[in-house]
Amino acid sequence: MSLEEKIAQLQATPIDNLLEGKEFSEEKARKILRFGIGQITRVAGSRLGLKPKEVASIINKVQKFLMENTRLKIPAIIHEECLSGLMGYTGTSFPQAINLASTWDMELVKSVASTIRYQGRLVGIHQCLSPVLDVCRDPRWGRCEETFGEDPYLVASIGLSYINGLQGENELVATAKHFAGHGFPEGGRNIAPVHVGNRELREVFLFPFEVAVKLGKVMSIMPAYHEIDGIPSHSNMELLTKTLRQEWGFDGIVVSDYDGIRQLETIHRVASNKMEAGILALEAGVDMEFPNVDCYGEPLMNAVKEGLISEAMIDRAVERVLRIKERLGLFNNPFVNENNVPEKLDDQKSRELALEAARKSIVLLKNDGILPLSKNVNIAVIGPNANEARNLLGDYTYMGHLNLEGGIEVVTVLQGIMRKVNGKVLYAKGCDIATESRDGFAEAIEIANKSDVIVAVMGEKSGLPLSWTDVPSKEQFEKYQAVTGEGNDRTSLRLPGVQEELIKELYKTGKPIILVLTNGRPLVLTPIIDYVKAVIEAWFPGEEGGNAIADVLFGDYNPSGRLPISFPMDTGQLPLYYNRKPSSFRPYVMMRSAPLFPFGYGLSYTEFAYSNLEVMPKEVGPQGYVKISVTVENVGKMEGEETVQLYISKPYSNVARPVKELKGFAKVYLKPGEKRRVVFNLPVETLSFYDRYMRLVVEKGDYDVLIGRSSEDIVLKDSFKVKDTRPLSDRRMFLSEVKIE
Repeated sequence: MSLEEKIAQLQATPIDNLLEGKEFSEEKARKILRFGIGQITRVAGSRLGLKPKEVASIINKVQKFLMENTRLKIPAIIHEECLSGLMGYTGTSFPQAINLASTWDMELVKSVASTIRYQGRLVGIHQCLSPVLDVCRDPRWGRCEETFGEDPYLVASIGLSYINGLQGENELVATAKHFAGHGFPEGGRNIAPVHVGNRELREVFLFPFEVAVKLGKVMSIMPAYHEIDGIPSHSNMELLTKTLRQEWGFDGIVVSDYDGIRQLETIHRVASNKMEAGILALEAGVDMEFPNVDCYGEPLMNAVKEGLISEAMIDRAVERVLRIKERLGLFNNPFVNENNVPEKLDDQKSRELALEAARKSIVLLKNDGILPLSKNVNIAVIGPNANEARNLLGDYTYMGHLNLEGGIEVVTVLQGIMRKVNGKVLYAKGCDIATESRDGFAEAIEIANKSDVIVAVMGEKSGLPLSWTDVPSKEQFEKYQAVTGEGNDRTSLRLPGVQEELIKELYKTGKPIILVLTNGRPLVLTPIIDYVKAVIEAWFPGEEGGNAIADVLFGDYNPSGRLPISFPMDTGQLPLYYNRKPSSFRPYVMMRSAPLFPFGYGLSYTEFAYSNLEVMPKEVGPQGYVKISVTVENVGKMEGEETVQLYISKPYSNVARPVKELKGFAKVYLKPGEKRRVVFNLPVETLSFYDRYMRLVVEKGDYDVLIGRSSEDIVLKDSFKVKDTRPLSDRRMFLSEVKIE
């Protein structure tokens, strides 16, 4: 391979660069693809609104050109965004990532990811830039919605299922991101420095990635935008080479986040030009540059020619890229069968799965006995998210990301309610998401007075920011009003705009209020929690969100979601994750250091009883297993699912440790009167941590077993003892095994 051909394999180009209108341009391709190309950026996810058949046709033409008009005939990998569905026209918009985490259902998550893979492969996609494995420790951060929550064990478990579903049998490349620590930025500001020590980095933020590499065999890793202790992730050789490859054995490709290499110059200022940025990234271990040819173009070529970087470094990255292409089978057949491509990817089966995922992700936070509602009541549906399809979608959906029509039906909350109710349904928007206008208050109060009950649909709107570098004008913001999603970081977690005020005005009517939230992060509900009879947390439930919410409201589905992240009483409490160290629980002036709703919390329309906790053996070696079993019974009157949560706490250690840690969970379906035995097989190795000498060890001593409905509602306790301390050279056991008998 010539140097030009090698470097071409490390590059990507957006499909727009190869099109004239919506048609593939051979003239443009001869300029851009003459030496080949590593990847093509976003064909389905371009702003052109390409239909599935058009996507497949264009991809085939790209591959045909590469096979017939380049010397080496190396096909391209096509990558897309796939956070909550294939981000393309007519792709199914599943619930957002934070929703999937709220299901605590690994098989369901795998099914969702498998469907995304199926839709992607239908049109010729080879790589998805998901899942996000960031552990969110500061929900002011706008990307909280893209995560699986605040706990490394839950993030690792849900992430592993997602990767297994997405990759199948080496059919598609999953991309674990953002490596690493991105979910705990300074001030909650996107890409800001992350202040964590090496012990916390490894035990919390690297843990889900280690699971993804060692158990999930994930084929791609994407570094984060931020820096830790002065070293940006895109130039962090310690992370990208020593830890990821040499220590963990990762054998896939490291791809840059969009413009992440250039930011070494423009934001972090550790490089003074593109050439220096390219050298830093390549030497650190970044194999490919996304989304366009920039630092890995002429600057990298000149760096090799001037002897500033060895060609062996280029060869190393090229070999990794080619091996992934070989693993995908691209050298055997890079083409997709266009006859198999439907007019619409979002078929009935996919919609049914989207509905199931949305239902299971809904968390009932409060219920003063008003739910489930009768279908014969007259309802006032009020609020800025009640009839806005766009506001049920996360930031990496086609509609949410590009602000374009997505080619799918999105069922609003109002529509879902109207399909269920025999009584009258009245609607008023009431107010905007984030403006100060009260012009809609009068209409909202008027219809409230005519109804038996108020369903107030409040929350946030997701999307990308109007500006990455400055605060937009008030006029610009009030037209758009996205307050969550990538780059939309907030100083306050209270309901934005005048939503709280509207709730208080509606309360004066004397009609009971059910608050339905569609949002991307935990919100501070303390100012209005006493004004409402019930609270339903629906996050961004996707295209079937309206139907799912209505199913929960009227009891056609018993809510089973559990919080993957804590809800603070006040923004000033942050960070407020459940597994803090013992010294982190002192109170503020007139406020405890406790959440309003804790991690793992969620109500049901039925009741569950726990009994007969058994822990065997009571004394075990550091290489052994502990069998923990408990009986769960549905003692209520409605079928439902309970999420049994296993926490482990070590009262004393040689370094300060979290007060408790999730080490297993199981979702159990029970009919009224039915009971099941949940059995956790806990490898003692999963209790390992980094000691004062930064050795990974299983430490001898007593361990408390805590069975809970949530991280705070611990219903049964027991303990066991580990006899000896044992250092671990290479951790291979991360998760407990669960059986339901």
